[in-house]
Amino acid sequence: MAKQQREKDKSSGEPKASRVSDEQAVNGFVEQFIGRTGARGEVTQAKVKILDGRNKGRSLRRNIKGPVKIGDLITLRETEIEARRIRGAGGRSM
Repeated sequence: MAKQQREKDKSSGEPKASRVSDEQAVNGFVEQFIGRTGARGEVTQAKVKILDGRNKGRSLRRNIKGPVKIGDLITLRETEIEARRIRGAGGRSM
């Protein structure tokens, strides 16, 4: 006895909501290093201050891949989601 597959009704025509908003990319200023993360330590977690856009002035924790130092400007595609805290990091400055 074969099971019948149920088909979902796709006739609603509503677009799916994406996690990345429709906003333009915004600039951020690297204020402080929190630590290194990733399987091999290739990602730096830093506090980034948003310079423009809807969340202007807000400070977020972000994961940054590649070379970065305090005072760098980085471009962020979204400013809604904050990175998880690194366990065991003491918030040291590099």
